Amino acid sequence: MKILQLIDSLRPGGAERMAVNLANALIDEISASYLCCTRFEGMLKEEMNEQVGYLFLNKKHSFDLQALWRIRTFIKKEQINIVHAHGTSWFWGVLLKMSGLEIKLVWHDHYGESELLNKRDIKFLRPLSKNFNGIIVVNDGLKTWAQKELNCATVVQLNNFIEPSKVMDSGVQLKGELTDFKIVCVANLRLQKDHLNLLAAFEMIKMEKISLHLIGIDPGTAYAQEVREKISNSDKKIFYYGSISNVFGLLGQVDLGVLSSRSEGLPLALLEYGMVGIPVICTEVGQCREVLDDAALLIPPSSPEVLAEAIEYYFYNPIRRKKDAQKLHEKIKEAYSKESLMPVLCNFYRKLIEI
Repeated sequence: MKILQLIDSLRPGGAERMAVNLANALIDEISASYLCCTRFEGMLKEEMNEQVGYLFLNKKHSFDLQALWRIRTFIKKEQINIVHAHGTSWFWGVLLKMSGLEIKLVWHDHYGESELLNKRDIKFLRPLSKNFNGIIVVNDGLKTWAQKELNCATVVQLNNFIEPSKVMDSGVQLKGELTDFKIVCVANLRLQKDHLNLLAAFEMIKMEKISLHLIGIDPGTAYAQEVREKISNSDKKIFYYGSISNVFGLLGQVDLGVLSSRSEGLPLALLEYGMVGIPVICTEVGQCREVLDDAALLIPPSSPEVLAEAIEYYFYNPIRRKKDAQKLHEKIKEAYSKESLMPVLCNFYRKLIEI
């Protein structure tokens, strides 16, 4: 099998990281593994294994025919069997199939707002989904939705997975005092991630030797600006770092990982927290309960008072923190590692080729 991961961007994000993870992991499983970035390169390119065949299109718009011809030529030359399109790149996967290429097309739906599926715009996705040979989703809600709304008979649920970085030094030292109890939130500044919930909770906390560290892309939206202004206007020790390539190396300096989202799919940040071995507080949205179960503190979304209480609980209970962190670490290694998920994915690919 020769398989190409198709993704719009290599800027840090859940879908982008999974595309790179899959391209890297497939090297030892199939004849050849490829990745095509259509629009924007980014720091995730540095995490791609040198054995992955790479193509950057620098696509200018949705119907960039020159870029389409380049990838079509690349696929024919390399004799690629399967195009695995992530997120919004499904449209170009459909264009490639409609161009006459004899490929199997997989769409990987990373949609993060699982609680708002009824508002999802699918006026083009629904009719064009007949070109999909298979759909991969990350949680039960997305699977049920795809089976009901889209025109593809094969829909499977596959967990995200995470691989520890081989370099455990990010080169970034967390700010604040060395003795601070350090809380991290790894999430791009998007409305769905609800940093304002976390910031409101942090303002309620009375402890002094505690600091909050936010990591993620600022997309330049009004919401991101509001988050940055809240940070600037606070008297608390709150630090924003932007995007960092090696999050694993940074998490080794952290005492607690938090996600305060109002909606999620299956967030990779939770897997990163667990793989590194730090305790976690997370809102109970998307697939978060299935990932964490009783190995973390789960709280309702949009409830800063409850979030503040959870942070204080872990702060004052180091034995419970350590116990939960170890339990989560073991769970992530068992259920969300490359070793547990690659056989399932490769079997899925093989069945598509046989059809």
